[in-house]
Amino acid sequence: MPPFADTSIWAWLGPVLVATFGALLRFDRLALPKAVVFDETYYAKDALSLLTYGVERTFLGTSDNPIADQRLLAGRDDLWVTCTPDSLDPCASYVAHPPLGKWLIGVGEWLWGADPFGWRFAAAVLGSLSILLVARVARRMTRSTLLGCLAGLLLALDGLHFVLSRTALLDVFLMFWVLAGFGCLVVDRDRSRERLARWYEGSSLAGAGPWLGVRPWRIGAGVCLGAAVATKWSGVFFLVAFAVMSLLWDAGARRAVGLRHPFSGALRRDVPTALAGLGLVPVVVYVASWAGWFATPYGYGRNWAQATSSGWSYWVFSSIRSWIDYQSQVLGYHTGLDQSHPYQSWPWQWPLLIRPVAFHYTGGAGTCGAPSCAQAVLGVGTPVIWYGSLIALIGLIAWYVATRDWRAGAVLLTYGVGWLPWFYYAIADKRTMFLFYMAPMLPFMAIALALGAGLLIGRAGPQSSRRAIGAAVVGAFTLLALINFWWLYPVISAEDIPYDDWHRRMLFPSWI
Repeated sequence: MPPFADTSIWAWLGPVLVATFGALLRFDRLALPKAVVFDETYYAKDALSLLTYGVERTFLGTSDNPIADQRLLAGRDDLWVTCTPDSLDPCASYVAHPPLGKWLIGVGEWLWGADPFGWRFAAAVLGSLSILLVARVARRMTRSTLLGCLAGLLLALDGLHFVLSRTALLDVFLMFWVLAGFGCLVVDRDRSRERLARWYEGSSLAGAGPWLGVRPWRIGAGVCLGAAVATKWSGVFFLVAFAVMSLLWDAGARRAVGLRHPFSGALRRDVPTALAGLGLVPVVVYVASWAGWFATPYGYGRNWAQATSSGWSYWVFSSIRSWIDYQSQVLGYHTGLDQSHPYQSWPWQWPLLIRPVAFHYTGGAGTCGAPSCAQAVLGVGTPVIWYGSLIALIGLIAWYVATRDWRAGAVLLTYGVGWLPWFYYAIADKRTMFLFYMAPMLPFMAIALALGAGLLIGRAGPQSSRRAIGAAVVGAFTLLALINFWWLYPVISAEDIPYDDWHRRMLFPSWI
């Protein structure tokens, strides 16, 4: 790998332009549909409750009660059941996910109001920033601004990423924090190798090698991955995998510089700081995300009266005990979630886009100028990008087996960690799951395509017919992805179109 230079104006201007393009797509008509879409019926209300009370409270009727949805859309604040100091339990809402993602949704509601634009604002912001992140991360991994911008553009043109960036669900926040944590570790990898290279000049290669310092980028990764777990528990898979990956990178760097005992050196010099940065820091972030639950009496299972009855020390231990018991109940809920759903799908179907999720659909007479109209938000990926990334990932397997290239290994590891655990839950627990659980893998599908494009184009050097052909293939694929996204756009952005136009865009019968 050549030294990494970050001085060109295009190093930032290119990714920023691509991210701006993606942001314009995501913020355009963000308030449409003017309805509570799919699981927004949980998270938009929970976010507003967090802003109002510090914790999630039970709202009127069931979670998908249309009366409560109408009151939310009308801006009314009488959404929650009546709660008095003598009856806290009825107003405490049992929630299945940690609060950080809902706090982020609440920031948008605080800035813009509790309306569709407000509760989708944070998703659009972080979805747009993830395009910038993936472009910068891919650029650092490939040492190519062109390939970095290609990865960002492909992520911007993915239909599922587009829909999740315009919907108040938690998955886009999980995706953002996983990508940010990965990016921090890639930067940490470069910085630690720079320190090793400086130490190598004139140093003895005997012993365990140097301690590489506090490593702030690794701490930053711990903050981001802790935030991922504080959004959805599935973030813990990435936390564990990235911690192991980072330590293997450390051992590989020590071996590359010529140290005679690279693994024992990494164990002695790098593991202690890794335990702090990728062990302690994520725990602190996760617990801190529950600050509202600790600070108020309204949280589910809070046991406030008992905790505050016998002094501060009893309050601490009783609160922690109640909180741990709550986490145990949530774990039981997730492992036992097997209720049938019309849009559920199995993980082996996800890469092929067999069963997407209809986030929103209305039909009948409309303003489209046809006898029958349709307005839809279909949570589906752009087929050209998804099938292309599947080919790229298979190619990366062969590339990694042949070369042991760390970039291929990192992308394959992340994709596998985000996908394969769901096979266990599907087979052992028959758990209800959906296509949008693929959200954390979307940036790495784009990076896989960028790495594959780099292999097709070849290294910079004298012009050759092979390089020209490779560039033409990559350009044609990018153009196809753009056309495919444009073709899907009306059914992923709630445009009012004739029913026949909607039906023509249903690639498989299972999309309906």
